[in-house]
Amino acid sequence: MAQLKAARVADVPNLDVVAPGLVVAAGESDAAAIAAAGKRGPAGGGGGRFSVIGHRGKGMNALASADRRLQEVRENTVRSFNDAARFPVDYVEFDVQVTKDGCPIIFHDNFIYTEEDGKISQKRVTDLQLEDFVQYGPQNEKGKIGKPLLRKMKDGRIINWNVQSEDALCTLQEAFEKVNTRLGFNVELKFDDNLEYQEEELTRILQAILKVIFEHAKDRPILFSSFQPDAALLMRKLQSKYPVSMLNTAQAFVFMFMNSSTALIISFMLFNQVYFLTNGGTEIYIDVRRNSLEEAIKLCLSSGLQGIVSEARGIFRHPAAIPKIKEANLSLLTYGTLK
Repeated sequence: MAQLKAARVADVPNLDVVAPGLVVAAGESDAAAIAAAGKRGPAGGGGGRFSVIGHRGKGMNALASADRRLQEVRENTVRSFNDAARFPVDYVEFDVQVTKDGCPIIFHDNFIYTEEDGKISQKRVTDLQLEDFVQYGPQNEKGKIGKPLLRKMKDGRIINWNVQSEDALCTLQEAFEKVNTRLGFNVELKFDDNLEYQEEELTRILQAILKVIFEHAKDRPILFSSFQPDAALLMRKLQSKYPVSMLNTAQAFVFMFMNSSTALIISFMLFNQVYFLTNGGTEIYIDVRRNSLEEAIKLCLSSGLQGIVSEARGIFRHPAAIPKIKEANLSLLTYGTLK
């Protein structure tokens, strides 16, 4: 049985057809199991169609990287999403949190940093009112200067969040109103890994997000995903509009960094629209449901979630999980750069 393998984006001449050189015989490599279902196209024939999801739009900002392309455009902004639309991208992925006054905004980090009077200060994003949140960084209003925007690195350093192409922070509603309508939205429901959330709070947050989506999505395809297991389960219960989508046939998809020179393509099967995000056991959490692909499979099967979004390293470390996911009739999405 032929299977697909990981490939550099530059090696794929046409995203509409799987390049013949990317097909390898089963058993040729341990990594070959990563895309066991990859040979089935939408009509069940040979070959599949690759589609691309732009990570935080045209790509995340890696401020510590020497690669200037990773600081090209501010992530998670309308400009980044529309820049991604200039490429053969089907979806853009972004992180949604809800401000203290109930407005869904698009921002990845749990804390936002600025410098005032020579002192660096931090605030939890979800503790901010909307009017406070939009004061950070570049401003839409001509002549208005926002608070300097800084970012905390994994090594603890806090540095200026400088990019080559700036844009203002935005709300979820603005994304619906201003982003190219041909793009679908992969909405990551963003929560702090270090906090415990009660169902009442999760419900309030998710209902605020759903309100905007129901009022503004129109015909735009929507995917939900979350690292927070209870949020994923609750989203499945709260909404019934998106269980079946335009993408309900077996298509090969890819999730990639749009502007990363090390971006790789991994195929996955997409059937439906509420997904559980996991690091695939590459990191350990208090909540055991997040610590392995086996636990992720159990969670999906017990709750009716459609599939798993895993860090690709977790798949390479545990390729035996692939047939189990396939046998469970779950879809598998992957992310990460895979050095």
